[in-house]
Amino acid sequence: MITQIVKFDIKPEQIETFKAALVVDKQGAESEQGCLELRLFQDKNQAGVFFAYERFQDQAALDYHAEQSYVKNVLGMLESASKAAPTVMVLNNTAPTPLHESNTKKVHEADDVFSVFFIFDIKPAYRQQLLTRFESHVENTRQEQGNLVFDLYTIDGKDDTLVIYEHWRKESDLWDIHFNQPYAIETGALLNEAVVGDLKQYMSFVEEF
Repeated sequence: MITQIVKFDIKPEQIETFKAALVVDKQGAESEQGCLELRLFQDKNQAGVFFAYERFQDQAALDYHAEQSYVKNVLGMLESASKAAPTVMVLNNTAPTPLHESNTKKVHEADDVFSVFFIFDIKPAYRQQLLTRFESHVENTRQEQGNLVFDLYTIDGKDDTLVIYEHWRKESDLWDIHFNQPYAIETGALLNEAVVGDLKQYMSFVEEF
């Protein structure tokens, strides 16, 4: 399986047109046998920043996706619409692995889902310590009632960056409950030592569309 995040930074005057093209891309991908998941998000604080979270069965499925007209339309728009080339992050699983289809948690009608991409640069000397620490952190987080998804990834070819992909039933489940858990406080202390710069600069609060 291939999992990747693609980040786009779009010029203000092109935001709505580009967003509409992404929706068509997603609709087309849903009919592709090899596309396991494609979810689209827009940054709440930077309207021109979009994320695509994608999972494909294998390289052949990804190659097939790339050849479709709706994908070529999105790519063709980038030269005029994008502030910079899109960032493609090919993700590697860590332990414990993402649950994906085996995740039993479902979104309830009353949920006001709060989603975050936390993509952060680390000091290389802390990498293994962080990966070890997150083994228990991820397990504990997934047991919280307010958590829907919590996955930690490394990035292929980029050892100094980690990715947390997370969804919560509501925003307060993250700030008021999760961050006050003893294990989260311990992880937070390690992150404050290990992350390059301020943690908040790496957090993208997003809305799915």
